[in-house]
Amino acid sequence: MTAKKAVLIGALDTKGIEYKFVKEVLEQAGVATLVIDTGILDEPHFAPDIPSARLAELAGTSIGELRSKNDRGTAVTAMAQGATLILQELLDAGEVAGVFGMGGTAGTTVAASAMKAVPVGVPKLLVSTVASGNTRPYVGEKDVTMMYSVVDISGINRLSNRILRNAAYGLAGMIQGMANEPPAEETKVTIGMTMFGVTTPCVTRVRETMEARGYDVLVFHATGAGGLAMEGLIDAGYIQGVADITTTELADELVGGIFTAGPHRLEAAGRKGVPQIVSVGALDMVNFGPPDTVPEAFKSRKFYQHNPTTTLMRTTAAENANLGAILAEKLNESQSPTVVVFPKGGVSLLDRAGQAFDGVEERQALLNALKQGLRADIPFIESDLDINDPQMADLISEQLIKLMGN
Repeated sequence: MTAKKAVLIGALDTKGIEYKFVKEVLEQAGVATLVIDTGILDEPHFAPDIPSARLAELAGTSIGELRSKNDRGTAVTAMAQGATLILQELLDAGEVAGVFGMGGTAGTTVAASAMKAVPVGVPKLLVSTVASGNTRPYVGEKDVTMMYSVVDISGINRLSNRILRNAAYGLAGMIQGMANEPPAEETKVTIGMTMFGVTTPCVTRVRETMEARGYDVLVFHATGAGGLAMEGLIDAGYIQGVADITTTELADELVGGIFTAGPHRLEAAGRKGVPQIVSVGALDMVNFGPPDTVPEAFKSRKFYQHNPTTTLMRTTAAENANLGAILAEKLNESQSPTVVVFPKGGVSLLDRAGQAFDGVEERQALLNALKQGLRADIPFIESDLDINDPQMADLISEQLIKLMGN
């Protein structure tokens, strides 16, 4: 098999000097490289291993056509598509040890798009002028390491020399560290779980129980990207069982909060036939940033300031009825063994007797809609306990163990 290499993805016409610098630092550190050119404006600063003409061809166009259109958006889209397809070919051939990219918004977009094709665990490092802002559009649910360039990526100067060296050494360290690892033992069955701060006691107890039974447990923070990451790993066959205790991302998708995981959350396990326990953790809340970021239309609603950067808004009875119907609709499509567990005493640390979001009416609306809409053959277990009661966690664990057949 061909030796694995660090794959560098970038525009060698405008960033060729910088890419040559990183390439040389990596090679001096003992890491072989393979360079994919994504530039279309001019000839590359040095010869790539895979030219941009090849990427354009894979995207159904040509460099000449892209130049004649003189449309930056079209060019970025084509290069991102071509780079992704090339990278997938290299992955299939076992040639990728890690992936590196750098640039401004365009270069970051192209490299980040290609990195989304790379499995979790393979090193991915992206030096970017936009890494100090909102990085979710670039990182998504993958383990991309983004590093702020501080200065623009324009030549090798005193500061960029240090930053790009650090980036190259960082990637080299990840690649060489993985190469020296002993072979991993893939013997444990993997369970995926979802958690929020307000469902932590429940999830922690379930996790400890499952780990004591010999399972490998992955806990995902249900902040949108977390739910997407779990769904992606289910689709990839990495997860064999699910305790979807914290389905709060559905509330943000419905109402317009910042932690949405999109319209297809809670579908992967059912589609892939993966056994799942589903509950309603943190459906009492929608998430926003600081108070001044809450939309004007919601100003009269009930809020709880979780921390200076996170404002929680209580979901209404009507919204809970909608959420119950959404849950039922999604689970009714499931092809997997599924059990629903409903804690009637409260769905979070804030939604229980005496707490800020305690809502008997809201919980009842959620319960009624979910119970009425759910397929009759899907077990629906109700409990008077709140979700973080230790007995509720034990109930979830027992049901998950039964589903897993162990």
